[in-house]
Order: sequence, then C-alpha cells, then structure tokens
Amino acid sequence: MSSPMSAILLAVALVLAVAGPDPAMADGSNHLYKEGELVPLYANKVGPFHNPSETYRYFDLPYCHTGPVKDKMEALGELLNGDRLVSTPYQLEFMKDKDVRVVCRKHLTKDEVARFRSAISKDYYFQMYYDDLPIWGFIGKVDKESNDPNEYKYYLYKHIHFDILYNNDRVIEINARTNPDTLVDLTEDKEVEVEFVYSAKWKETDIPFEKRMEKYSKSSFRPHHLEIHWFSIVNSCVTVLLLTGFLATILMRVLKNDFVKYAHDEETVEDQEETGWKYIHGDVFRFPAFKSLFTAAVGSGTQLFALTLFIFLLALVGVFYPYNRGALFTALVVIYALTSGIAGYTATSLYCQLEGTNWVRNLLLTGFLFCGPLFLTFCFLNTVAIAYKSTAALPFGTIVVIVLIWTLVTSPLLILGGIAGKNSKAEFQAPCRTTKYPREVPPLPWYRGALPQMAMAGFLPFSAIYIELYYIFASVWGHRIYTIYSILFIVFIILLIVTAFITVALTYFQLAAEDHQWWWRSFLCGGSTGLFIYGYCLYYYYARSDMSGFMQTSFFFGYMACICYGFFLMLGMVGFRAALLFVRHIYRSIKC
Repeated sequence: MSSPMSAILLAVALVLAVAGPDPAMADGSNHLYKEGELVPLYANKVGPFHNPSETYRYFDLPYCHTGPVKDKMEALGELLNGDRLVSTPYQLEFMKDKDVRVVCRKHLTKDEVARFRSAISKDYYFQMYYDDLPIWGFIGKVDKESNDPNEYKYYLYKHIHFDILYNNDRVIEINARTNPDTLVDLTEDKEVEVEFVYSAKWKETDIPFEKRMEKYSKSSFRPHHLEIHWFSIVNSCVTVLLLTGFLATILMRVLKNDFVKYAHDEETVEDQEETGWKYIHGDVFRFPAFKSLFTAAVGSGTQLFALTLFIFLLALVGVFYPYNRGALFTALVVIYALTSGIAGYTATSLYCQLEGTNWVRNLLLTGFLFCGPLFLTFCFLNTVAIAYKSTAALPFGTIVVIVLIWTLVTSPLLILGGIAGKNSKAEFQAPCRTTKYPREVPPLPWYRGALPQMAMAGFLPFSAIYIELYYIFASVWGHRIYTIYSILFIVFIILLIVTAFITVALTYFQLAAEDHQWWWRSFLCGGSTGLFIYGYCLYYYYARSDMSGFMQTSFFFGYMACICYGFFLMLGMVGFRAALLFVRHIYRSIKC
C-alpha cells in the first residue's frame, strides 16, 4: 500500500460506476418510449409514515394481483436501503389516457380486513416507481369525527389516479392521487368485496428530460429553508471567529509571556521551584498507556475522515441525486472497503513510532475497532427486521456479498497498509528527550478531570452544527429531502476547525497545570462531540419525531450509536493531530 491515494481514486471510479448511473440513464435503459408502449409500474414498499425504517413488501398487505408477481433486480445500495421492487397489475401505456379501469376484484376475509384496518390506523403509505420516478400515497384514512377511538371509522382507498407529464418520447413527471369519493368502509369485522380501479391522464410539458429530478430537490431550496441554513452558517462562523480570536489572543499572549518568563528563568538562579508547562518537558512526549488501542483509534478515525471527504466529493459532483439513496449506501460500502489501507498504514506507522512491538495485534485491533461494533449492531437489528418480516432485513445473498467485500478487499488492503506502515521506518519527532522515570501529576480540581473537560470540549463544536443536524435527521429518519451538500460541507469544515481549536486550548491548560497525560485526553476531548450528537438523538426522538415501536426505536438508536461512534473516532483523531502539532510547536520554541 505504498500509495493510499491510489486506492481512493479507485474508490471514486468504482462508486461512479456502481453507485447508480446518471438519472437520465438509470436501469440500463434509454427511457425512450413509443406511443402505446407499456411503461412498467413497480411497487416498492409500504409502511407506517412516521417509522421510515419499518417497511414491508407491497403485497404483504392483501392487495390483489392478476398474475405472478415478478421481483425487479436490485443493486447493492437499493437492497441496503430496503427497496424491494415488484411488478404490479397497473397497465400504463405511454401517452394513453385511461378512464376508470378495473385492476382486479378481491374478496377480503375478516383477517385481511383487520390487516388493512391496522395498517390504516398506523398511517401506512405506499411507494411505487414509474420509469424510475417515485410515487407516494396513503392506503386509506381514519375518520375521527368522535373523540372516542372506538367510534373511529376506517376507509381504504380503492381508486388511484395517475397524472403523467411527457416530453416527446420521454416520461418527465408522475403524480398519484387517491380518490376520496371511492372508499371502502373497513370499520367492522366482516368480509368485504373490493373492486380496485385506476385511471390515468397524460399531459405534454416542455420540461427537459435532464431536469426531471429537480422537482424533488426544490424543497431544500425554498427561501425560508435557505434562510435557516444560512443562519446556521452565520451562527457557526460567528462561533468560529469568536473562538479562534479568543484562543489566538489568549494563547499568543500567554505563550509569549511564558517564553519570556522561561528565558528569564534560565538566566537567573537554577535551583528555583519549577512550575508551568515547560517543566514537564521530560514527560510530555512520554508515550501513552494502551498505545495499541490508541493508535488503532487514530487509524480508524483517519479512515473515516477520508471516507467522509470522498463522500462529500461525490455529493458535490451530483452523484447522490434525490431518491437515489441506494447510491449513497453503495458509496459507503465501496469507499470504506478501499480506504481500509489508510487505517492500516496510519495505525501501524504510529504504533511503530511509539516503539510498539506487536504490530500484527495492532492491525487486527484496527480492523475490528469500528467494524466489530457495527457488525454486532447489524446482526441484532437484522434479526429484529427478520422477526418483523420487514424489507429492512438484508437477504442472505446481500450479506454474503458484503462479507466477500470485507474478506477480499477490506482485509487485504488493511494488511498491505499495515505492512507499508511497519516498513516506513519513520521516527517519532519529539523536540524534547523523555526522562527515565515519569513525573507525578499534581492533584487537580474536579473540573480538570476527563469528563468535565470532554463536556466543555464537545459543547462548542456541537453548538456550531446543531441547527443543521435537524435537517439531516429529518432526511435520514424522515421524508424530507436534503440536497444542499455545499452548505453541509461548509458546516463540516467549521466543525473540524472548532474541534481542533478547542482541543488545543484544553491541551494547553492541561499542560500548564503540569498534567503531562495529554494523549488520550486530546483524543477524548476531540471525539466528545459524538456523544453530544447521540444526546441530540434522544431529544430528536422524543421531541421532534413521531417514531414508535420496538423495531423503529432499535434501528434509530442502534444505527445512530454506530454513526456517533464513527464521529467520535474521526473527531478524536482531528483533536489529537491538532494537539500534537501544538505541543510540538511550543516545546520546539524553548530550550529543553
């Protein structure tokens, strides 16, 4: 792994190839149709509107179908997203209007009526795809004229009307409306005869085919949304300016005074009492405890940082267009696999610089530090999804593909990176020699402990991003669309700057108190923002969302724990690297 950058470039190329082609070329088809040609309508999934992870196959509800149901081939990212497209009996020929047509007739048993009624009470929606354009609608409605739930009435929509726009020989837009006048009363437990019908109306438009997906991203660019996003940016920038200005002023003045004081001390009596950060120069570069775990965390954080940067790169060039989330999941899997060499190289190289000897164990620890908890979480949540018979449960074949990627790509690159790191022969650049025996850390007040310092370190970076967090959560765990990746990238840069500066400041105050154990503290303080984000998860779940049920709750808190853990590792690495640069700089500036 002599060049980790080559693996990254390969990752980008692969993602562009497999994350999903341009929306104009999706599905390997040119999307050109002749008048009267059948354009297939696929049903994707149904589920409670407020529980986005709890999705089921369309025909898990007792809808009728006229022939055998055919599954559409899915890409890796679509399967990870829970998409399971199947054929439907709706016949929508290109440019052919349809008056009310009967799809099929079905006799619903009491059990099927109860299943529909339960789904309607939970606000079930359906999602379909027509020429790769998404369609949504609710399956029914609840009439709540009385305050008594026992007197609610449950109605099933049986008529769907499709409004379709076309431009020459291409489909541009489709909307589905359920007819509120054609309802089936399912309030009582009795058998019912249902006649499912549909209609379609075609209209010409001048919207070009290349811009047909812009409709779905416009909601992110509404004026009041953009005002909030820019307020978030301004708020974050003010935070950064105040913080950096304050730190620069204080640290420059304090350090200047320190340098003058220490230079004066050298010219005066040699045997005076030693205080301050200079006098721990013999311990400040003493290697940390649990160096194998520490370097593995730094290596994993570096890999996740590289992964985040290249996901942003793909987002900014337009790979992740709306309602193609499968591309994002594919990109995460492929780029993570191909950047594993970065983790191996960084961890092993630093481990050898810290005079570690068992680099093989360090490499194994690096490989499992993030993947291990993620795999255990996935196993538990996939078991829950299987128990619920949800489409969120990955098929066995998909699991095999992911295991093969990990075995044949991730592991070899990790080992190659580790070997390259071991053979790099780099030495740790310490401007001061370390004494043989460690200096005792003086008793410190409670607020200088690890947990209070982590709380202080995590609050400021979190305050710079919390406004944007709501929109990200509403997109990932809801039905909002987020496409303003440029603003998100600016917020990410601000997050990195604030994390680095606050970690440097706390490291200085720690050294000034003659506490030389800054290695782990800088990593923990940098990564503490991940804990704040997980705290925000609790607030979002209970105060800003309507999610409920064991499956949705376990998915939300389980996967958010993994995401926040990833943030902890990534920002911890940023905090440590910033602190290391700072410590090297100040000790290089004095005579040790």
